[in-house]
Amino acid sequence: MRNSKITWSIVAGVALALIAGVGVAIAVSRRSSGPAAAPVTSSSAAPLVSITPSASPAPSPGADIKGPLDLVLIGVDTRVSIPDWEPHADTIMLLHVEADLKSAYLYSLPRDLRVDIPAYRKSGFGGGKHKITEAMSRGSRIPGSDKKSVEQGYELLTRALSAYTGIKTFQGGAILNFGGLDKLVDQLGGIDMKIDQKVKSRHRKPDGSMRTLSGGDYIGPQATYQPGVRRLVGWQAIDYARQRYGLPNGDYDRQRHQRQMVEAILAKALTQGLSDPTRLRPVIDALGTSLVYVGGRTPFEYAYALRDLTPDKITTVDLPGEGVGSGGGYLGEQLKDEGRGFIKAIAKGNHRQYLAGHPKLVDK
Repeated sequence: MRNSKITWSIVAGVALALIAGVGVAIAVSRRSSGPAAAPVTSSSAAPLVSITPSASPAPSPGADIKGPLDLVLIGVDTRVSIPDWEPHADTIMLLHVEADLKSAYLYSLPRDLRVDIPAYRKSGFGGGKHKITEAMSRGSRIPGSDKKSVEQGYELLTRALSAYTGIKTFQGGAILNFGGLDKLVDQLGGIDMKIDQKVKSRHRKPDGSMRTLSGGDYIGPQATYQPGVRRLVGWQAIDYARQRYGLPNGDYDRQRHQRQMVEAILAKALTQGLSDPTRLRPVIDALGTSLVYVGGRTPFEYAYALRDLTPDKITTVDLPGEGVGSGGGYLGEQLKDEGRGFIKAIAKGNHRQYLAGHPKLVDK
């Protein structure tokens, strides 16, 4: 999109997987003028979805794509690498691209957002109110089998997203696990991130090795990320963006850091001269089996269509929320009125006016 946000590169998770992906998936090319790339598949545990070579004629596959577009980036938990593990949408990012395909809005939904998930016959799910992260897992089930279908999970998740947001159609989506994102960042030579608050890692030591798990928690020295512009290598970028424990606003702070990482990846990718297919291929290969692309056109077509979408033209939006419970027990999250208002405005097409009246929602 110019990377369409390689964003989709993470998302998550960022997540995401899931999204978004970023033009999807790092189809990071300012201009994809060569033939369609070889298929990219999901995790090695089971080939879930593949990208079919585009039938669009050269030299400009994707030139016929029109806006506006609504794209989904889903980050799944790392256990997706375990055969037949039910995928959970650990990170959900939505990218709304304007009709001119030159500007966009990136926002996140809490993984624990309580929503009405519709019934889904393919998996035998009867519907109900649950955390939105569960839509993927409940949709992925195949009755009478231990196998799981990520494509089904994506379908139910997007149906739940449509029901909640009012956005009728999502033109494409990407699902990512964090396994390949560190390799991607290293392939780019690291990324420069503006750390906006002190963050201590729950999982990593200062040298990047894993902390010791003892009694249900980690112990030992912690990697610490200090405020300021920092050059982060792959493991540091992913580690920073996944932290939520110990932060004042928990998962909401994590969502913001993930969006910042997405923008940092995009910004760095645009300095790499990726219009040259010989330089683009290693970047895409770095994602390896960590990327699953579902729905819509191929990443390379979106990459061409969104070639003028630069980081400075992407507005990141912070949607405030709060916990909900019953009888003293935690049930999940809900967006506050301001956040719900933005979602409704996106669906109706008056989001620019809405943000003008609610400027605090725009990430600084």
